[in-house]
Amino acid sequence: GCRRSKSRKHSGERISTFTDLKVGDYVVHEDHGVGIYQGITRIQSEGSWHDYLLIQYGGNDKLYVPVEQLERVQRYIGNPNQAPKLNRLGGGEWARQKGKVKEGLKTLAFDLKALYAERSQHTGHAFSPDSAWQREFEDEFPWELTADQAQSVREIREDMESDRNMDRLLCGDVGYGKTEVSLRAAFKAIADNKQVAMLAPTTILVQQHYNTIVKRFPHTGARVDYLSRFRTAAEQREVLKKLEAGDIDLIVGTHRLLAKDVKFKDLG
Repeated sequence: GCRRSKSRKHSGERISTFTDLKVGDYVVHEDHGVGIYQGITRIQSEGSWHDYLLIQYGGNDKLYVPVEQLERVQRYIGNPNQAPKLNRLGGGEWARQKGKVKEGLKTLAFDLKALYAERSQHTGHAFSPDSAWQREFEDEFPWELTADQAQSVREIREDMESDRNMDRLLCGDVGYGKTEVSLRAAFKAIADNKQVAMLAPTTILVQQHYNTIVKRFPHTGARVDYLSRFRTAAEQREVLKKLEAGDIDLIVGTHRLLAKDVKFKDLG
């Protein structure tokens, strides 16, 4: 039959980094570390005016960054409830911090290499080809997929149907539909009677994903639940019981999902 036309989602321009930063935001300069963005300031130098980003550091140190070097500054990403410690200009503290992180990454890389070598020796579960249910689920998505989304969906499907252990990193800007790609893979697993776990870094994100999934899965019969600090101890015990019995198909949670008392009946 003919496919119904779908309205295209408007893909907005990426906001320029200037308008992105607000005075008082924590920022990180790759050479100087964490400071506070204080806005744009104009300074006259050798007879002409130039725009600079003003960043305040510890001990009231100030750094003026020419706007042409904007790519060296990025917004600080960390725990929103805890202000980061400001670095001081000129000290070796930031270089030491970077060195420590590099060493940590090196160790992690060796550990991962060993883990991947071990994983490659094992075969995974080969999922069944897409069912009519899968096509129906995908048709309910109200937007046309972008070419990138469609390619990701296709590659993930091929991985899942092979006996390779799939391990994929799906990258895309906010609003570019990573969740939809993931939910199609989740639905494919559930259609094969496997359970799915979705891990999110914060309680708020768990809630957002859970709400999205409930809206996206209404006619599928999939049993969806979540695990986070928002659940009481009694609710958490109930969820754990259902997970182990196989009465939950898709669970969304914070790192609480990685605790030793979380047992699945058949995690796909």
